[in-house]
Amino acid sequence: MDIRTGIGAAFVAASFWAAQAQAGDAVKGKAVFQRCAICHNAAKGEGNGLGPNLFGVVGRKAGTVAGFPYSAAMKSSGILWTPDKLAAYVTKPSAVVPGNRMAFAGIGNPQMIGDLVAYLQTLK
Repeated sequence: MDIRTGIGAAFVAASFWAAQAQAGDAVKGKAVFQRCAICHNAAKGEGNGLGPNLFGVVGRKAGTVAGFPYSAAMKSSGILWTPDKLAAYVTKPSAVVPGNRMAFAGIGNPQMIGDLVAYLQTLK
């Protein structure tokens, strides 16, 4: 299998899991976010951590938080962070943006993904 086939297969798998994400519960999603809070801040007006601040992430273009040193892959991804795209990304970040710097394998539980995305949607 060549690398393009492998990346394509990984993206299809990530898209499948994202599509399986359940309607989320933002309260439960806030608890799931604690896994993310190791690297990401989610408070309005606060700075970045090891990862960019995620306040207002839904609807934002990828790679655009001021002051964060994004990978070239993320900057050039052209992604708009919709709920579906976020679900796919947290399922398997490396499949959605190959070459990104996020050192996180992903979340495999569709309900947790749905809950996390529901919480991220409240951050506005």
